[in-house]
Amino acid sequence: MNNRPIYKLVDSKGRVLIPKMLRDAAKMEYGDIVRLGLADGKVSIRKVDVIEAGDQSPEAVEAYVRAAFKSMTDGTRLELIAELSGLVQKKKEA
Repeated sequence: MNNRPIYKLVDSKGRVLIPKMLRDAAKMEYGDIVRLGLADGKVSIRKVDVIEAGDQSPEAVEAYVRAAFKSMTDGTRLELIAELSGLVQKKKEA
């Protein structure tokens, strides 16, 4: 990989696609947790294994759940999906 800058457009929802070669170099995969930071007007992104203690924002909780789900066995995933589906059904009936 060369060190030439890569330019990307920010879409209407504020998203930027990280090119595959950069994701591969950073060992980023679908479902990984990333931490966004801002310093001196520059945005940084860093792959992390766990969220910071005490961060219970919806985004942090979702990232944690997605990372945990990725590491579960298929049987555990199916059990969790069944349980969550049951909770959603109960909520609809209430």
